[in-house]
Amino acid sequence: MATNSDEKPQTIGAVCKELRAEFDDVSISKIRYLEDQRLLVPLRTQGGYRLYRREDVERLRTILRLQRDEFLPLRVIRQEIEGTGVVARSHERKARRYARAELQEDARRVDRAELQRETGVDDVALEELEAYGIVAGDQEGAFGESEIEIVRICQRMAEFGLGPRHVRQLHSGIQRVAGLLEQVLAPALRSRNAERREQGLDELAQLAGLSAELTELLLIRDVDV
Repeated sequence: MATNSDEKPQTIGAVCKELRAEFDDVSISKIRYLEDQRLLVPLRTQGGYRLYRREDVERLRTILRLQRDEFLPLRVIRQEIEGTGVVARSHERKARRYARAELQEDARRVDRAELQRETGVDDVALEELEAYGIVAGDQEGAFGESEIEIVRICQRMAEFGLGPRHVRQLHSGIQRVAGLLEQVLAPALRSRNAERREQGLDELAQLAGLSAELTELLLIRDVDV
């Protein structure tokens, strides 16, 4: 019997076909996006084609399960994988706690110069992002991990010709969704009962994940191709 290391690496199309029985929404573009987010590092042929080893496929399967079943943000999934090498299936409540930590806490702070070094954003683009309210530092002018990630994503979007003024339109839609979720969850989030507030944060994490998934599916469906 062949071991994992003896198995022939698969193309991205073959991997997508294998996983589609378990994950209806998996696609080649989604797998490439996860690679862009540094969650996957497949082999590359001299011609630039991706080849996925068995460990790559299992890593991808775990990522997709955590997205679908646990609603974990990609950054939390990446931190778990890099910290342990293997992401264990967690109890749902523990998964929600990770998601809440992602939403609520930015332990690491960087100054403006460090933000620019890490992301490659220039002064003009960063000033535009700030002017449109897409990126915001704290009172001391420091930026957290979330802001760094936002800038990175905006930089990737800029490669497709979508600058800060275009991202502002996306942000306006997101703000409307945030207002809607706040209305729905306000009784729980503002409750004096600690357990009820915790439940509200759990629900916020779940709805954030569902909103992101729905946005992706609706965009793919509605873009005229």
